[in-house]
Amino acid sequence: MSPLQHLPSLLLMAAIWGSSFLFMRVSVPEFGPLALAGVRVAGAAMLLVPLLAWRGQLSVLRQHAGPLALMGLMNTAIPFVCFAFAAQSITAGLSSILNATTPIWGAVLAWVILGQQIRASQVLGMLLALVGVVVLGAPEASFKAGGSGWAVLACLLAALFYGLGALYGKQRLGQLPPLTVAGGSQLFAALALLPATAWFWPAQWPSLASWGAVAALAWVCTGLALVLFFRLLAVVSPPVAMSVTFLIPVFGLLWGTLLLHEPFTLRMALGCAVVLLGTGLAVGVVQPLLKGKLGRSTR
Repeated sequence: MSPLQHLPSLLLMAAIWGSSFLFMRVSVPEFGPLALAGVRVAGAAMLLVPLLAWRGQLSVLRQHAGPLALMGLMNTAIPFVCFAFAAQSITAGLSSILNATTPIWGAVLAWVILGQQIRASQVLGMLLALVGVVVLGAPEASFKAGGSGWAVLACLLAALFYGLGALYGKQRLGQLPPLTVAGGSQLFAALALLPATAWFWPAQWPSLASWGAVAALAWVCTGLALVLFFRLLAVVSPPVAMSVTFLIPVFGLLWGTLLLHEPFTLRMALGCAVVLLGTGLAVGVVQPLLKGKLGRSTR
């Protein structure tokens, strides 16, 4: 099933998730990465779990507690900490571009774990996306103090876990209601991060602006967006659902440039284009578009 058939849902999720990098940049200086990730998932759980109770789905959550806990670690706790860590030293736009490698990780994991065949065009796409990442990250990828090398690696690690989480969710949790998967994963992620959140709580109470950014992260960028994502994942393949990451950099760059006045250089534009083209090839989005254009041109 083509991602174009789900374009409205993909656009909405991309706009929401693209803003999450903006809100992390605003709030992480005062919260720190671990406390920020912990408060984010706790807020999402406080929104979603009461909705589960209202809809009578808490029993389903209890019956699938183990898989939901693992999902919370893979698709929430670990990636959120990684991206919050990266937000300390790289722009919202760059983080969102690196996040676009998620479908590639999903395709690789589907090949390794499920034995799904990888075409030559997919291999080419992965290599192109790798070139794009190098173009984006290499100039500042120093692993010395003040460098952004660890931040770039953290974003790629987060994308890897997003790909693993989407694959696992489709295989083990695809039959569950989307609200159960979203709420359960956030609840268990919050419990997993609770010790670190308490231990690394900032010495100075964060400002109202930072709390507002975290509230947007928790309730909109996490709670609402995850319900939309798992609802889509229940009816399409993981690569199609993860194709939302093609659009996230557009909004990540837009929000970062307009609201945070982050620079948007030619190198970033070229790197972004190469990453998106490579990712599109890797998950099979580009080929149907090209065939459609070629078909129309020969009529």
